[in-house]
Amino acid sequence: MNYLVAMEAAWLVRDVESIDDAIGVAVSEAGKRLNRQDLDYVEVEVGATGCPACGEPFDSAYVAADTALVGLVLEMKVFNAEGEEHAQRIAKSEVGGALRDVPLSVIETFEIEEGE
Repeated sequence: MNYLVAMEAAWLVRDVESIDDAIGVAVSEAGKRLNRQDLDYVEVEVGATGCPACGEPFDSAYVAADTALVGLVLEMKVFNAEGEEHAQRIAKSEVGGALRDVPLSVIETFEIEEGE
């Protein structure tokens, strides 16, 4: 079976002044590290966090003392997995190997059709 596995990564960015700069640096650095390991098929984008007051989503990034924590969402298609758990292990192993020392957690897994 084929799956789309979405993971969340906590990315630390130093020496930034704004949320937009932090997001740009985090996405760029993650993409470069993945591409160096020939994982250019992994989609990287900024995550969303729900506002505790109103529930509206906003970018998962926080800046304090010129240091940012950015929540990234990494999506990877896994083909011919034995099941959902197997697909998650494959995705975490592949992405985790390229992004050493970056906390990762699986947030969603979807079964996909072969042509998707």
